[in-house]
Amino acid sequence: INVVHSQGKSMMVIIGGRSYIALGQRTTENWNSVIDCMPHIFLVDPEFGCCTSYALPEFQNGFSFHLSLVQNDTIYIIGGHSLENNIRPPNFYKIKIDLPLGSPAVSCFILSGGISVSSAIMTQTGENEYVIVGGYHSDNQKRMICNTINLDDNKIEIVEREAPEWTPDIKHCKIWFGNDMGNGTILFGIPGDNRQLVSDTNYFYILKCQGESDQSLEQMAQVCSQSSTEDAGES
Repeated sequence: INVVHSQGKSMMVIIGGRSYIALGQRTTENWNSVIDCMPHIFLVDPEFGCCTSYALPEFQNGFSFHLSLVQNDTIYIIGGHSLENNIRPPNFYKIKIDLPLGSPAVSCFILSGGISVSSAIMTQTGENEYVIVGGYHSDNQKRMICNTINLDDNKIEIVEREAPEWTPDIKHCKIWFGNDMGNGTILFGIPGDNRQLVSDTNYFYILKCQGESDQSLEQMAQVCSQSSTEDAGES
């Protein structure tokens, strides 16, 4: 969910996602299966409690686990995973939402220079600079490279940047997860079953990203935290 601002108004925007199969189509075998949501844009007006959907010709397939970045009345969509085709196309959309007195006006533009990624994490490292870390190239391949997003006056650019020196545990694990902690800091977690036979153990890492313009500090640094099941007194 994103929030756009235009002409003194605000609107919540929902794009992508997944849902359960319709009740009439469920069987015993697929009862808990999910499908891509329709490739529509939903505008939710918090003031009047109403929702409007828009079908855009630029959206051909549903997708989820994408990145989204908002600048005033514009949303940028990056990457994502299409469950129907099991692909991660290099989606790169610019969606502009105008909120006049009447009905909202929604327009979409396909941009070049997108990247193929799903479930990545994005953190802000400068006023108009963001870093993309993590995610997946495919179901069995983590995305170990990183990117910088430069956003300035309705112009956006995605460039590859030097990745941190990942620890052996991170390199060899099959899955990873995490979230943005703000101020260029990302929390990463990996399952502990590649270290020992404890299925409910996770190990966490803090990744600190520096802006491209900050030459006085190390570009990226990692700090390993205790495992989720470890006694803090033993650390």
